[in-house]
Amino acid sequence: METGQKMQCRIKNEMQLTFDAISVNEAFARIAVAAFVTPLNPTVEEFSDIKTAVSEAVTNAIIHGYDEEFVKAEGAEGENKVYLHCMIVDDVLQVEVRDTGKGIDDIERAMEPLFTTKPELDRSGMGFAFMEAFMDDLEVQSEPGKGTIVQMKKKLGTMSWIGKEE
Repeated sequence: METGQKMQCRIKNEMQLTFDAISVNEAFARIAVAAFVTPLNPTVEEFSDIKTAVSEAVTNAIIHGYDEEFVKAEGAEGENKVYLHCMIVDDVLQVEVRDTGKGIDDIERAMEPLFTTKPELDRSGMGFAFMEAFMDDLEVQSEPGKGTIVQMKKKLGTMSWIGKEE
């Protein structure tokens, strides 16, 4: 590859879903992403990792992003949505889960294993730890009162992360 020449990636597939921030939709999101990634023929372990990470991200958006206190304060009952965007680029699944809810005051603290703001709901505080463990990359962006964006990547199959020489 010559200096200055850009490596071109092919977008093989992309999808977006928007759904109400209610707990029954967590299973819907998990299954939708699993079905979306099926053409890449992931292993059972990869399927399980993806479904767990998506489940945790969506659950966080519903439970923490749109908690009862935020909904009442904002007067946004019934307007709360979770946005799911997935893209497959070569053999990498990219997943973005976004909400426009409460946001996170301290992302670093929120990502610490066992930290939870909802102990009364028997939340374990392991959501971000599971996302980090089961995906290859995790980035969290948040602004209090504006919402949170969770971006995750998972490389599937046996191809190397480094581009193949032509």
